[in-house]
Amino acid sequence: MSSRMEAGVGLPDAEGARSATNTTSARDLRRALKAGAAESPRRGGRSAAGPPHHGGPAPAGTPPHSGSPSPEASPHSGSPSPEASPHGGPASGEAPPPGADAFPVALREALGRRGLSLERVSERLRARGIGVSQATLSSWQRGRSQPERARSLRAVEVLEEILDLPGGALRSLLGPRRPRGRVAPARGESAALQVLGKDSVVEKALGERFRHFNQETGSLLIHDVVTLGASGTLSNITTTNVLRASRAGADRALFVLSFDDEQAEPLDIRVTSGRLGEATYLKGLKSLVLEIHFGRELAKLDTTVVSYAVDVSPSREPATHYERWSRANLHEYLQQVFFHPDALPSGCRRYFRDQVGSPPRAQRRISMNDSHSTHVLASRCKPGVHGVAWDFGTTE
Repeated sequence: MSSRMEAGVGLPDAEGARSATNTTSARDLRRALKAGAAESPRRGGRSAAGPPHHGGPAPAGTPPHSGSPSPEASPHSGSPSPEASPHGGPASGEAPPPGADAFPVALREALGRRGLSLERVSERLRARGIGVSQATLSSWQRGRSQPERARSLRAVEVLEEILDLPGGALRSLLGPRRPRGRVAPARGESAALQVLGKDSVVEKALGERFRHFNQETGSLLIHDVVTLGASGTLSNITTTNVLRASRAGADRALFVLSFDDEQAEPLDIRVTSGRLGEATYLKGLKSLVLEIHFGRELAKLDTTVVSYAVDVSPSREPATHYERWSRANLHEYLQQVFFHPDALPSGCRRYFRDQVGSPPRAQRRISMNDSHSTHVLASRCKPGVHGVAWDFGTTE
């Protein structure tokens, strides 16, 4: 089994951290994942991810593969794949976003019920430290534009309070980010397609968000730690991702972890740097979508660190590799694989792929140390898939 991960960054729209401790309990997670599975597409296919992949789950970004996670440098191991997108999707269990006119209609109706003029609403927002002009509010309620930047999305949250609406009542109606200027493939989308190919698991898992995948931030350094259990199956993936903002206002990142084996499902998620906003498991795609908030808005070229760990249920077969894909040059990628003393491989090797699914090349044997672990450190990584593979029960 293998897993692949891809991690990405952007400004997703989902605002729902459920735990002040940044930890989702196994019971709460199973409940959320079950709801997410009911909403997941019923299409199969391998998960596309950024970094690591290890015959198991895969995260996104620059994912490892062993199933495999995938972040802007994604791990794969079963295959998870994360990436940040300008807009987060609906929380697990929610209906898909309505049509493009849903937000302006709801805003006009709420303003009418409260009997507030746009001038008065603008004044109340300004009193809360948020500057939104009457002209902008008018454009929002007419559907000529929609809130998209981090500051505008914060204004929508305050608007819900001013208009006596439930939290998320307006924000949940926003559609996908609208293209600006000439309509052309987004830079992040084009770069991701070169590594993932069309109709990848990552693209299916993110839907409309894939177009703006990782446009607000990029990964500088990624460290994946892959832990295998006594049966040789994936047990845990821990990732630390150093991100840099390409523009001001970025405040969250989206990650996709994809797994090769449908039995390898996330059991628990712990975010130690950042705040968990979304955790949706798409069973049909064998992929976990994570949205992690930075806790602040980044200035252009500002950096932040995101760290999270995912415990994985045992799969049918032992993991055989872990990959991470990256759409852009990565300053440094470190992958460590820890084996259980009762399930030691006969050999390990590193490799590189130009695309997810393409033949591995630049293979080289790597050794294990007395702590039953091996690692790969790559500097100035070019776009592509970086992985580690191992063999059980054979002799090299």
